[in-house]
Amino acid sequence: MNRNRIFSRREIEARIADGKTIIISEGRVLQLDGWLDRHPGGKLAVLHMVGRDATDEINVYHSQKTLRLMNKYRIGRIAIDEPWVNFTPPIRGGIFRSITSHDSSSSEDDDDSRSVNSSSSLDYSSATSVEDAATRDVYRRPSTAAKPRLAKSASASLSSQSRDDKTKGLLSSSNQQLQCPTSYTTSVEQKEIDRDLEHYPSLDPATQRNITVKYQQLHQRVKDEGFYDCRYSEYGKEFLRYSTFFALFIIALRAEWYMTSAVLLGLFWHQIMFSAHDAGHMGITHRFVPDTLIGMFVADFCCGLSIGWWKSSHNVHHLVTNHPSHDPDIQNVPLLATSPSFFHSLHSSYYDFTFIFDKFATLAVPIQHYTYYPIMCIARFNLYLLSWLHLLSPRSANLGAASWTRPTEITFMLGYWYLFGYLLLWRSIPTWTLRVAFVLVSHIVTMPLHVQITLSHFAMSTADLGDAECFPQKQLRTTMDVSCPAWLDFIHGGLQFQAVHHLFPRVPRHNLRRLQVLVRQFCEDTGIEYKILGFMDGNKEVLGRLGEVAGQVEMLVKCQAYMAETGESGLH
Repeated sequence: MNRNRIFSRREIEARIADGKTIIISEGRVLQLDGWLDRHPGGKLAVLHMVGRDATDEINVYHSQKTLRLMNKYRIGRIAIDEPWVNFTPPIRGGIFRSITSHDSSSSEDDDDSRSVNSSSSLDYSSATSVEDAATRDVYRRPSTAAKPRLAKSASASLSSQSRDDKTKGLLSSSNQQLQCPTSYTTSVEQKEIDRDLEHYPSLDPATQRNITVKYQQLHQRVKDEGFYDCRYSEYGKEFLRYSTFFALFIIALRAEWYMTSAVLLGLFWHQIMFSAHDAGHMGITHRFVPDTLIGMFVADFCCGLSIGWWKSSHNVHHLVTNHPSHDPDIQNVPLLATSPSFFHSLHSSYYDFTFIFDKFATLAVPIQHYTYYPIMCIARFNLYLLSWLHLLSPRSANLGAASWTRPTEITFMLGYWYLFGYLLLWRSIPTWTLRVAFVLVSHIVTMPLHVQITLSHFAMSTADLGDAECFPQKQLRTTMDVSCPAWLDFIHGGLQFQAVHHLFPRVPRHNLRRLQVLVRQFCEDTGIEYKILGFMDGNKEVLGRLGEVAGQVEMLVKCQAYMAETGESGLH
């Protein structure tokens, strides 16, 4: 095979149409079919990059050793005289054309080249998605006149009278299209897209390329200045803190102070899971086997949560952050909805499941800004379920060098349930009342961790601006940081630097505060907003967003009722 062969865009499209897993990285054409089932981070992370220039994503997620191994999958190169124009991956609805006997390759390549050069900056693919084809105007920069705006987070506190007035105005509008619930939902989505297009740098190729170049320069600086070097002394301090909580838990349990011991166990879980997050990103030793074993011991054995499930879910979350159809971290319907896109009953590419926006959702989502904290109190129980569903599914069966991970995880998880379920709950706590109370208290104590996880994303944009948006702008547009003094870093566990972390996920968390300074400079240099709020203000922002979507659901329900009364078709 000639690995220096130059592939045209049309040839790559045809290979993807034939089912090949083709990704572009640093001008190389990588065919990853043989790696897909062996990828330790799960195949979905790879599938979301098909047809795209994934240079930045690949470089920041992988070690130098892994990057060198990727050359084995190189089948050629692309022409370097002009930037690659991303396709929409098949998993996101991209449509690709095979080369038939009636095709003339040379003429089609010329046509594609002329099409790319003459198209608008946002007409980024000859292989479009079905959704994009239907809503092509969504991704065009709006004119400066009469730009629609999204409501501020204060919309959560709109009075019922105000909402009724708005509904009457909507339903009595002479524009009949606005009377349709589906059209109403689409218009709300459009407002968020228009807002992002207005407040963030242009999606034209030159602007996005400039941001990418500066990001790559920043990444080189991160490597040169030692930000990837783990300060193991910090983990010594972490170990002392974990050990203290665990020792106090044992002491309280032996003294039969059951509720006190439950609180201390919850604090132990809360603190030690930060290290599982580090290990899951290979941010401790930067080597797969040691970090995976650390992650399994902390997550599976100490906490009863699958690190394999976390990797599978979290890697996708990082690549398609806040995308309603693809990011599993925001797919919480029918209890919570952070985007009006969920009103369409979206199909999740991660779960391969359609989240139906049904009658229960229309009852639960309008009060979600009140139920958010209670749901976070019991969120850990859902993680138990997701962990076992993952481990018992074919998705967890890695091949090749990672084949040992699934049986090891199951062993560690069974060990957790033997210790927690049998030795602790059954053998050490005398009554069912105390057992139930112990479980509830220990799990509710971990609630701040779940709030911390959602805080940086629930209030941020869920708009999809298409495949022209570069990696760093996408991450900063959908993620915010939380401000806190350095002495409180141990409470937040590095999760307060989510924007910085999303740009450089393998940087050890104890270096993120220093790196934050460089990220601020990068944002000032590129004109990308760097959003950072205090913990209380961040919570207010999240509640405001949930309240905003709650208000939209109320409006939607009233639109549906109006349609039913007039005999028109509704959303369902």
